Amino acid sequence: MKCFFHPALLLTALIMLGNSCEKSEREAELPAQDKKITIAVIPKGTIHEFWKSIHAGAVKASLETGVEIIWKGSIREDDREEQIQIVETFISSNVSAIVLAPLDNRALVMPVRQAKNAGIPTVVIDSGLDGDSHVSFVATDNYKGGVIAAERVGELLGGSGKIIILRYQVGSLSNTNREEGFRDTILERFPDIEILSDNQYAGPTTESAYRVSENLLNRFNEVDAIFAPNEPVSFGCLRALQSGGLAGKTFLVGFDASEKLNEALEKGEVQGLVLQNPFKMGYLGVITAVNYLRGEPVEKRIDTGVTIATPENIDDPEIKNLLYFDPSKYLDQ
Repeated sequence: MKCFFHPALLLTALIMLGNSCEKSEREAELPAQDKKITIAVIPKGTIHEFWKSIHAGAVKASLETGVEIIWKGSIREDDREEQIQIVETFISSNVSAIVLAPLDNRALVMPVRQAKNAGIPTVVIDSGLDGDSHVSFVATDNYKGGVIAAERVGELLGGSGKIIILRYQVGSLSNTNREEGFRDTILERFPDIEILSDNQYAGPTTESAYRVSENLLNRFNEVDAIFAPNEPVSFGCLRALQSGGLAGKTFLVGFDASEKLNEALEKGEVQGLVLQNPFKMGYLGVITAVNYLRGEPVEKRIDTGVTIATPENIDDPEIKNLLYFDPSKYLDQ
């Protein structure tokens, strides 16, 4: 039996087929806001107040955007292998995006490239990463932070004295930039300030920083000021100064806020704390990832700001907010 198709029916069928294909394509291209978004947020560590504030900012962003965040980081801030494994685990579980504070500017390049190849974008926060596999970098201008710290030391010493630059650890680009910003500024603008030591690494913990600081203070009898590039190094150095009866006598200019460092600033045992905005960093890290997933344009570099707290400006509202920010209102939810 022969089958004949009426031209009108054939045209209708073709139109329906075309509409069906169009619908399938539209469904495949549904904007990301109509899909479940899960973002892995991977800090360098989880113990220090700085990371708790980043976590709080990420939580705020998740509440505003309706996306899910998964917070996971290693305990030690020098465990590159564990951080690499965390990234690889999240790639395997096919999260929507990754927000990463890399422990090492080189060691994390390959995992981030693997994430990109798997269709998972990465927003880098806090510390820089080599290569161009990440979609954005959200962080402090760390070199500028070092410059601000050097200016404070120069002011305290009246442009003349002997100082120590206590470094953090190899591979942490954020800290390296701070250390270099500080060192460059001292050399260029304060030629009468002598750098006694700038090649000692404090390590990732308060305890390791305490031991290295104590050794340096025993080695050099006259030290007018010390620069410490982050929270654990600043606190370890403070403890060494306190133990040696030098707190308030040898000037300490550090980085980041914590309860103990804030107390020391109030008492004049610390003469300056360069302040980042970790809450803003965590918040914008997640927001940037969400915007990218939703097809919105994102900036390649986002500066979250930097300033310095001193005993003289401690009551300034902006400084107070950065010094005494309480992340618990977001982390207790």
